Amino acid sequence: MPSSSPCPTFYLQSNSNRPQLVVGVVVDQMRPDFISRYWDKFGNGGFKRLINEGFNCKNTQYNYAPTHTGPGHASIYTGTTPSYHGITGNDWFDLVAMDTVNCVSDSKVTSVGTTSTEGNCSPSRLLTTTITDQLRVATHMKAKVISVSLKNRGAILPGGRSGQAYWFDGLTGKFITSSWYRNDLPTWLIEFNDRRWADEYLSKPWNTVFLIKQYTESDPDDNAYEAPFTGEEKPIFPHDLPSLRGTRYDIITDIPFGNTMTKDVALAAILGEKLGDDSITDFLAISFSAVDHIGHQFGIESVEMEDAYIRLDRDLSDLLTFLDNRVGKNKYLFFLTADHGAPSNPIRSKDLKLNTGIISTRNIQDTARYFLKMNYGKAEYFRCRIKEQVYLDEDLIAKTNFHSVK
Repeated sequence: MPSSSPCPTFYLQSNSNRPQLVVGVVVDQMRPDFISRYWDKFGNGGFKRLINEGFNCKNTQYNYAPTHTGPGHASIYTGTTPSYHGITGNDWFDLVAMDTVNCVSDSKVTSVGTTSTEGNCSPSRLLTTTITDQLRVATHMKAKVISVSLKNRGAILPGGRSGQAYWFDGLTGKFITSSWYRNDLPTWLIEFNDRRWADEYLSKPWNTVFLIKQYTESDPDDNAYEAPFTGEEKPIFPHDLPSLRGTRYDIITDIPFGNTMTKDVALAAILGEKLGDDSITDFLAISFSAVDHIGHQFGIESVEMEDAYIRLDRDLSDLLTFLDNRVGKNKYLFFLTADHGAPSNPIRSKDLKLNTGIISTRNIQDTARYFLKMNYGKAEYFRCRIKEQVYLDEDLIAKTNFHSVK
């Protein structure tokens, strides 16, 4: 006989207790110490509000390598590791296709919103479901899932296999998608693109928010550890964006205004898709990826990085205030995390007499290749090397049984 006792209370949750909207934010290449480093420069509505009104999880760690953008976003949203979700790097060597592939590349889909190939992408290489997929399944596909980022992988992997993902096309200066998701852009995104936000943000130089002498948490602006933009003599403020941009829009991914534009498209998505308007929980995934490009270009001790986080703090404040007014306080769940961090410039660290150095992965590859040939014969056991990953010819190894010649 079926039990007549009521279900345990932890299985029961009224619609009034569920968030109407979940907003997940990933800041690409954000080190946790940036919050304390730039704390005095932040306002009260962004990072400080998240720390003061929310929960700060400090005892966290990565249990996989490498910690790149693709594996990071996939791990955050699947809750598992690359060995299970399949996104082992931004790029890897596919032993079936016998070629290098990108984590979101897909030749079977076409671009939507552009004539370029920037939209030939999908989550087809993602082997497991995401929290956004599970939300869709749990609501019989009624929950709306929208994911936005400048990077294709920063939008696609959080959106999962069943959500909607939109990313930036450096050729047209517009946000696009692929035929995996839909055959045309939604009206709200067409209207957003027609505003030509990228042109607006690139119409004036990038200068600091505060007087440059106030950037006391950074190295001097003019130093030997940074790389200038193409067309600049030195990597110093102001950066003359109108003259540096050329005919494309790619440079907006390397400046803080790329984050601001990502916030703008996220707000447009909330309005256009009516996210959080009813009792069915929706999900908005946002990946702020401009700080990652800035870190690679200028380094984590640069004035550019400090200025980027001051501006990102204001973008977060705008986003939270918008959610308060649109969805309502206590009616949405908001989390912020990072896909990976970043090390200090090793040359700078060496000049400071710290115990550091530079390892050439090509030298490692050449040394390993020489070792294999000396010990196991002159056959070419290497297929290729992609960053930290080395791929061996497994078929050849199987044929030779890999017995030592000594």
